[in-house]
Amino acid sequence: MREFAEQFIGKECIVYVLGTSTTALQGTIKAVSDGAIFLERKDSVESVNLEYIVRIREFPRNANGKKKLFW
Repeated sequence: MREFAEQFIGKECIVYVLGTSTTALQGTIKAVSDGAIFLERKDSVESVNLEYIVRIREFPRNANGKKKLFW
């Protein structure tokens, strides 16, 4: 998972995390370590354990490069 997550460094992504229910976190991936990714969200940086990540995808954009509405 670490090698997969490293390709998203510097990109705005949606990270799906397994818990009591699958949650989606949105932010820019700043760094990846052995056990976590560091996700910059608005005013803070959060670490997310790699073992709990179900899926990572780049934030969708339209043909003009603008963000699509997600939720």
